[in-house]
Amino acid sequence: MADTTKTATLTIDGQSYELPVHTPTAGPDVIDIRKLYAQTGAFTYDPGFTSTASTDSTITFIDGGKGELLHRGYPIDQLAAKSHYLEVCYLLLYGELPTAAQLEDFEGRVTMHTMLHEQMMNFFRGFRRDAHPMAIMVGVVGAMSAFYHDSTDISDPWQREVASIRLIAKMPTIAAMAYKYHIGQPFVYPRNNLDYASNFLNMCFSVPAEDYNVSPVLARAMDRIFTLHADHEQNASTSTVRLASSSGANPFACIAAGIACLWGPAHGGANQACLEMLREIGTVDRIPEFIARAKDKDDPFRLMGFGHRVYKNFDPRATVMKESADEVLELLGVENNPTLQVAKELEKAALADPYFAEKKLFPNVDFYSGIILEAMGFPTSMFTPIFALSRTVGWISQWKEQLSDPQLKIGRPRQLYLGETARDYIDIENR
Repeated sequence: MADTTKTATLTIDGQSYELPVHTPTAGPDVIDIRKLYAQTGAFTYDPGFTSTASTDSTITFIDGGKGELLHRGYPIDQLAAKSHYLEVCYLLLYGELPTAAQLEDFEGRVTMHTMLHEQMMNFFRGFRRDAHPMAIMVGVVGAMSAFYHDSTDISDPWQREVASIRLIAKMPTIAAMAYKYHIGQPFVYPRNNLDYASNFLNMCFSVPAEDYNVSPVLARAMDRIFTLHADHEQNASTSTVRLASSSGANPFACIAAGIACLWGPAHGGANQACLEMLREIGTVDRIPEFIARAKDKDDPFRLMGFGHRVYKNFDPRATVMKESADEVLELLGVENNPTLQVAKELEKAALADPYFAEKKLFPNVDFYSGIILEAMGFPTSMFTPIFALSRTVGWISQWKEQLSDPQLKIGRPRQLYLGETARDYIDIENR
């Protein structure tokens, strides 16, 4: 429970009001304004909610100044190095790292729910072949509520649990099928003898005509991508899931809303934008030109994949992702891929340039994840679906936490109205 012994004084028109101040276990103090309107008749104004805490949470903590990301108190670099995605899923969902028996049970439950209802295949075939995979995912995940009626009652803890497992288990299948449909290949069903990341890669890249063996290096890199994107506090898509949930919407509708929000290029599309920038640069010899443009304040061009809105120092996920990128590129090579050649040389050039060091514009997780996914053979249209797959457990964890909050209210932001005041209707012949 947050400490509320401190108060803040707000003065409006000579009248002073005492507001409680909550001191969290980590992070800045929070001024409690829940009774502000009742006491003062005034609202606060905070476009983008950048200075507003919409909830209290025990799941994820970010310190942008320090470059720190904690899941239930555990640093992300330790989790990425020593753990794996499904163990991190358990941690986010239940609050503690699992015992060996608990992890085995959890992994078994996820594995046994990876199949999709066979009738759902009709949804995929209803889309145009050139449909973006994110459009397919939004539709198919939302449609799950029409097929899994036994896990839509949010008042039932067991149904919430079943829905959580189903979403984590089926999201790789949905994403892989969206990819296969997008490229015109037959669907590949999940296999229970493969781990989570290997199963996803197999569903994406195997074909009936020949055997496909998943590389352990690629599977590990894929698992790290999942892990590093699992949750990121109250970002736009997570806040969207919470807002949808506050109305009492079923879990599949809430996660579909999160996917739709993530689709925005300012959110989940950052790694795709990074790869498109690398293709624009084209060849290694043009890097100095684009470095100069990025430093020119009069040029609108900026380097995508460098810096981060939250992390003002460095992105703690990027260090781990760089290791995976180096391993993948060593395995697959970059000699025949000019985009990957540009990425490697751009990274070197930017890290060696004092301008970027002074501005703290270091390569972020999107820069390296895009490189890895490109090297694996994924088109840029699949980058955001993979992000959505990874983030599903974070959305679900936040959703479950919110539903158990005794202070839960339907989300209802206020506004600063600047339109016309009341006026009388004018008949059309008099206008």
